[in-house]
Amino acid sequence: MDARRIAKLTKPGAVKRILVRGTNWIGDAVLTTPALMAIRKGFPKAKIALLVKPAIAELLHHYPAVDEIVLYRDPGPHAGLGGKLTLARLLRRGRYDLAILLQNAFEAAAITALAGIPNRYGYATDGRWFLLTHRVPLTSKIRRRHQAHYYLELLRPLGIPVEPEPPTLRTTPGEDAEAIEHLRAFGVDPKKFLIGLNPGSIYGTAKRWLPERFAEVADRVAAEHGGVVLIFGGRGEEELGAAIAGKMTAPTLVLSGRTTVRRLMALIKPCRLFITNDTGPMHIATAFGVPTVAIFGPTDPATTSPFGSRHELVRHPVDCSPCLLRECPIDHRCMQGISVEMVHAAAMRQTGTRSASENESVPVVYLDRDGTLNFDPGYLNEPEQLRLLPGVGPAVARLNRAGFKTVVLSNQSGVARGLITQDQLEAIHQRLRELLAEDGAWLDGIFICPHHPDEGCICRKPAPGLVHRALQELGVFPGNAIVIGDKATDVELARNVGALAVFVRSGSAPEEEQARMAARGLAPDYVARDLTEAVRWILETVNTQETLNVNR
Repeated sequence: MDARRIAKLTKPGAVKRILVRGTNWIGDAVLTTPALMAIRKGFPKAKIALLVKPAIAELLHHYPAVDEIVLYRDPGPHAGLGGKLTLARLLRRGRYDLAILLQNAFEAAAITALAGIPNRYGYATDGRWFLLTHRVPLTSKIRRRHQAHYYLELLRPLGIPVEPEPPTLRTTPGEDAEAIEHLRAFGVDPKKFLIGLNPGSIYGTAKRWLPERFAEVADRVAAEHGGVVLIFGGRGEEELGAAIAGKMTAPTLVLSGRTTVRRLMALIKPCRLFITNDTGPMHIATAFGVPTVAIFGPTDPATTSPFGSRHELVRHPVDCSPCLLRECPIDHRCMQGISVEMVHAAAMRQTGTRSASENESVPVVYLDRDGTLNFDPGYLNEPEQLRLLPGVGPAVARLNRAGFKTVVLSNQSGVARGLITQDQLEAIHQRLRELLAEDGAWLDGIFICPHHPDEGCICRKPAPGLVHRALQELGVFPGNAIVIGDKATDVELARNVGALAVFVRSGSAPEEEQARMAARGLAPDYVARDLTEAVRWILETVNTQETLNVNR
């Protein structure tokens, strides 16, 4: 892209009115909110209008990054060629200086060109390159990134900071109050533990977990918390919602097909837990910070998983997933393999509860980050710097499939030193999750110590504070654990918490670390070349029910 043309756009005062063409699906629209905020920060004095269809207009009504919403009514007056010309004439009256196309379609570029908007900026996709005045190449690397990053990366050539922030949504106090009254009108006490259930998917049946399993897991969670289950769904999913409610003993309210987008948002917001397929409401829940259990089958969590920290994915990795199909042509094995117990356990973790017997039976592997999972560049402070070491994704996936919890424990004194912000650290960890997800792997938790080494905190490894946090928040049992790391401090941590210790030689100075261990009288239980070899040793040698429970 011509740097001089970009410089003209970014010159202060050059752009006074911006039209942003938003996306058409609710989930995608939620994931564009960080990009909308970035556009606002990049053009603080410009008036920003958002061109979207009615459902997305509802979703983003009152959103602070947007000054005006222009409705795109198709079906309706903007359908067909004549409708597109009508819309173009409407946009022409807006006298926009710049159109930023978050939507990838050809028609988005065509309409803004017909509207005479002089600067049309977007990814060069869908054969529309000749309609764009500013074309951003869509590389294979960008295609593989999470959608929240995908929209942010479009803005990078404009010089706009693209530090990823979690998606956010807004409801008004009046809307919140009306939602509470709506619940009361149906006999639901809003002070109860509200459990949101979203068992459908407008996209297709392939994304749907089994209805009877939704009913069973919701019954169990409701019984444990004295809760009420709110069943959500779009138009056409009323029968599904009623069928699930009919299988349950817990108090339920079926809201499928009975809410506007705004009412849906205001009713999801007070939920204490949300259990869902990969859908738009899943992203609404996480945007409001609702603890979420997301069930993934045919879709790709690397690109469409919830973005943020208060969620957990439940998957059953199979060779044919992600297939991205609307209907499963075979036996729906990706969803059939997800049990009630798997989803219930994730719900327990999201609500901070776990039975004592489960605590003692679930083995956990504590993983160091830099030098164990990824190359160690010194102080890692940008997501793009993070590169997994060879074989790490498949190795973590093997632990996941074997029933181990996988938890990262990392000293990050760069926060205290001012070398990295908490937001940057969150972005790096989101990137770590995305890269692991490409191999069907996931992490059950990430815990960091942000303190300076001189502070004497109890969480900096080899002190046991991070392990204690994992015990409290994830319910894992400290004596049923293995620590894997590339530093002497990782081996010392293992000894401090009674865990097995595996030293990996994939870090930057393995000989020096082994010398430190020898000087301190530390001997790991196993020395591995890398994480692949460490996991192989764990799965071939360690009996998780006997060896791990030995107090080291």
